[in-house]
Amino acid sequence: MAFPDDVLTEEEHVVLHLHPHWKALIRPVVVVLLAVAAVVASIVLLPAGTAGTIGMWVVIAVAVVAVVPFAVWPWLVRRTTHYVLTNERVLLQHGVLSRDRRDIPLNRVNDHSMSQRFVERLLGCGTLTIESAGERGQSVLVDIPHVERVQTTLYELIEANHDKHTLGDGEMREILKEARESSARPAGETV
Repeated sequence: MAFPDDVLTEEEHVVLHLHPHWKALIRPVVVVLLAVAAVVASIVLLPAGTAGTIGMWVVIAVAVVAVVPFAVWPWLVRRTTHYVLTNERVLLQHGVLSRDRRDIPLNRVNDHSMSQRFVERLLGCGTLTIESAGERGQSVLVDIPHVERVQTTLYELIEANHDKHTLGDGEMREILKEARESSARPAGETV
């Protein structure tokens, strides 16, 4: 499921669009492999006849019942979880049947940190915590692929956003000069 571009403003563009790391699919793949192995074993090992056929269908039913919640659902959750960094904000969206989205403007990000356990370092993922000004405070993003690069990119976006909304020395002098000139003019005179 693609992230909808219609939620972006006119001058906004996506810098990074991520889903949780592929390690979230390890358990679902194992479940599918075990289910397939159980079905194949039941077909090969159960005796021919009514009892064997009933046993085989029971194994198939149990396999399907196991695959849906333990393989299909986690895959759908991963597919519908979006971590999007734009030049203006961080968008966090998740939900299969319903959808929740949180937008964090870059100018509201107070702090961001990342952590990686040993296995996560080996796999190239980690947890990114974004602390923002507002009611909700912290957002914890788990299983972020290439978390070091994502954190660096987030830092660069925050700095670029700050620079974009901060006046430089020349701009400040120009504004002060215009303010002095307008206050020195007699009332009612316009430029």
